Amino acid sequence: MNRWRDPRVDSQFFFQGYCRGTNSVLVSTSGGSGFIAAHVLDTLLERGHSVVTTVRSQEKAQKIQDAHPGIQKDRLDFAIVEDIAQPDAFDKAVISDPPFEAVIHTASPFHFNITDTKKDLLDPAINGTVGILRAIKKSTPSVKRVVITSSFAAIVSNGTAPTAVFSEAHWNPITEDEALLNPSNGYRASKTFAEKAAWEFVEKEKPNFTLATCNPPLVFGPVVHYLNSLDAINTSNKGFRDLVTGAAKDSCPPSGVHLWVDVRDVALAHVLAAEKPEAGGKRFFLVSSNFSYREVVEIISEAFPELREKLPSGDALKPGDYPAAGSFGFDNQRSKEVLGLTYRPLKETVLDTVKSLQTVLKQ
Repeated sequence: MNRWRDPRVDSQFFFQGYCRGTNSVLVSTSGGSGFIAAHVLDTLLERGHSVVTTVRSQEKAQKIQDAHPGIQKDRLDFAIVEDIAQPDAFDKAVISDPPFEAVIHTASPFHFNITDTKKDLLDPAINGTVGILRAIKKSTPSVKRVVITSSFAAIVSNGTAPTAVFSEAHWNPITEDEALLNPSNGYRASKTFAEKAAWEFVEKEKPNFTLATCNPPLVFGPVVHYLNSLDAINTSNKGFRDLVTGAAKDSCPPSGVHLWVDVRDVALAHVLAAEKPEAGGKRFFLVSSNFSYREVVEIISEAFPELREKLPSGDALKPGDYPAAGSFGFDNQRSKEVLGLTYRPLKETVLDTVKSLQTVLKQ
């Protein structure tokens, strides 16, 4: 079999991990069509792995299968997990023949349309994470590495100086009481509590597998090819959608934490974290660079003149500027040194994202 290789990964790191060639990997998602999970799935298949991905329904499975014509059942299969917050949600999903050698757990809600912070954010994130680790330990001793999608939300803390420099060494100190104050706090807490619960599980239970976590900030990039409409777009890409459709013409999207990363780099990082022995026991802060939506608008305007009339201009651009007090710094050296990553520049990501959104709009 010809093994696909990303030319941005140093050759000294290529396939030195646990998972080689056609080894089997379980990808756990919150719905089967998650933004990061979809790119992780594609990256695993491109690198020669066999994949089972969790979905909530057979209908979801069929959409993913239809998006991968020619990929046979022995390379791509599905496990139904209707509710990741249930204690035994993953008990059957982790059992496979051939047995899994790695699990990539991306399942955690990222949205602010909630009515109950604990029920809608905290419980699914924490119970889903601990539940799959418990199921793996109980039934799948063949698994040697588990990779979990965490977030910059588990690193950054409210009230931090705008020019602070963050790395994997930082943890969000948010409390449960603070988590319940509003949906934004609830999301940050869900990622923090879930990741801490995972590290505590490994420390106390001492399973056969080692753990790695990936902590990206805003994740931009091409939308999944089985996205039904722009209404279902991932949270981080909504700013791009609003720019392309003209919804942000009167007010540029605010740039938030001003840190971003391409979803394809995030997906590759997950897979490399599963493949490499040296990635075990480590967090990876995945960041490409600082950005502002003003920069995004300038790139779109130059490359897509037909969209200029839909883009914000003048005072409408101000929400997308860098703050006068400065923006967060970052240290992403571990991801470069251990995983061998290089990061896509903003212009490449903007161009590819806009093209993918235009494709969806034409459907």
